[in-house]
Amino acid sequence: MISNCTADAVKDLEQSGKLLRVHTLVDPHLELGMIQRRLYASKAPAVLFERVKGSPFPVLANLYGTEARVRHLFRHTWNTVEAIICAKGDPLSLLKQPALWPKLPGAGLSALPRKVCRSPVLRHRTSLAQLPQIVSWPDDGGAFITLPQVCTLDPRNPSILHSNLGMYRIQLGGNQYLADQECGLHYQLHRGIGVHHQAALELNKPLKVSIFVGGPPAHAFAAVMPLPEGMPELAFAGVLAGRAFRYEMQEGWVVSSDADFCILGEIAPDLKPEGPFGDHLGYYSLAHDFPYLKVHAVYHRPGAIWPFTTVGRPPQEDTTFGAMIHALTAAAVPASLPGIREVHAVDVAGVHPLCLAIGSERYVPFVPREPRELLTQANALLGFGQISLAKYLWIAAGEDAPHLSTHSIEEFFCHVLSRVDFSRDLHFQTRSTIDTLDYSGVGLNQGSKVVIAAAGEPRRSLAHDPSSLSHLNLPGDFADACMVMPGVLAVQAPEWVHADVAEEQMVRLCAGLAAWPEREQWPLVCVVDDAAFVARNLDNWLWVCFTRSNPSHDLFGVNANIEHKHWGCDAPLVIDARRKTHHANPLLEDPVVQRRVDTWFAPNGDLHGWG
Repeated sequence: MISNCTADAVKDLEQSGKLLRVHTLVDPHLELGMIQRRLYASKAPAVLFERVKGSPFPVLANLYGTEARVRHLFRHTWNTVEAIICAKGDPLSLLKQPALWPKLPGAGLSALPRKVCRSPVLRHRTSLAQLPQIVSWPDDGGAFITLPQVCTLDPRNPSILHSNLGMYRIQLGGNQYLADQECGLHYQLHRGIGVHHQAALELNKPLKVSIFVGGPPAHAFAAVMPLPEGMPELAFAGVLAGRAFRYEMQEGWVVSSDADFCILGEIAPDLKPEGPFGDHLGYYSLAHDFPYLKVHAVYHRPGAIWPFTTVGRPPQEDTTFGAMIHALTAAAVPASLPGIREVHAVDVAGVHPLCLAIGSERYVPFVPREPRELLTQANALLGFGQISLAKYLWIAAGEDAPHLSTHSIEEFFCHVLSRVDFSRDLHFQTRSTIDTLDYSGVGLNQGSKVVIAAAGEPRRSLAHDPSSLSHLNLPGDFADACMVMPGVLAVQAPEWVHADVAEEQMVRLCAGLAAWPEREQWPLVCVVDDAAFVARNLDNWLWVCFTRSNPSHDLFGVNANIEHKHWGCDAPLVIDARRKTHHANPLLEDPVVQRRVDTWFAPNGDLHGWG
């Protein structure tokens, strides 16, 4: 069944036992978001909430909650799309799949957006205030649209084939927005809409923006798909949906004919505060000045359904998007980045803070193996699309371990840590751009990067049990050294108060580590606020270590030195991953709402058995 709107997807999922209907009234303020997070964590079906407090529109939760459900939604087109993307890296691969040949002409036609008239979405008008006002976290600045498809045309060439479709969060109200007339538009660096906005400013024209919610599930997926610049997401949306993207133009705005809702507006000439917002790094992104829309009209189709999600400390529903995007694009990576075999932006570390890669080290085979070509490949990665926002890039030579995978995270770190030479293999960019949502740097979008490369035979054996910790003498204000994984320690430190104090503490710690006989077996030490929490599981360590540190400011090491402007050290490398005073607060749930949500999943609750 090909979905023409959200209701079609609901019907499809319901017929296959992958959807629940709930008639009990649900509160969109904190309750609905918390329910969604529990649904995702328990791999529950999609849930249609038919009654939502304060809105006449039903809400669909957990639509993309499992990879199996996403594959079901796209079962008629997934293999074709995967083969087309794979063909970019291996053009002959299509010849090996004759079963797909009859589908290719149809896929080509589906890629061409189709202009129509009498769009169902334009049948009814509503207002921003009537839309579901979903607030997911206690300190959010207002209600947000969390699965929007934001569409703009290039003012220099307003062709549908030069459009951009992206998922940029939309704040429906609050702050200084005029109620029912304005909404916030938050977009980050390296986003396609920014190119269009800049062009509009240069031409002194207002940029017209269309926001679609709902429609075929493929449309939202296309909005998050990292396509090369110049390739329209609307074409990808059509191929994945198995049906050309249908649209019409209304006074310069693109209208998605199949959307459930459509908001039309123009970007205002000034900025207004947007946020805070509980974001996918597990912290609040704070209020900052961002563009906003002067809303012209809000439309909806008959029987419109409002799909939504919530984000927070990963994994959440957007984790599924990431996993499915990786499945589609993995085979194309070597064609785009010669020598790179595999890339993994680690979701549980917030995606952009940590990237793992396997490359190739083929330079000058008759000299000692050390990172050379890997550094060329690392530079290419840091200039490639969204990977350019990576803060920590760990890269290994695939020839040293042919079966190594970046998705076997502990094994990957063990491989690198046993080989890395910290006096040689750390490469910094000290003043660079980082993710807008990452507050570990020195300002909005401002921080640093480090490449940690490893090639050659192992230099050291990693400790696999904590027995050697008995010989570790920590300075008096440090305590609770806990093993995270082989070769990695979490050390608890006093609360961070100031950079100068922190540096003095780290210098004392490194001096103590220098006298530790077993220090080579523990090449990575993470200084944290709660060592037991960090060592409890790999996800906790990945999240804390890489979201709470800025490489240029928070990396220290034994016998650290600078030689010809290159910073290096002996093992262990020390990362200060404590919370700093300039960091955003982590996301915490409201205990009152938590008790209320418990009743949904309790015996006799509408969602019993799924939370």
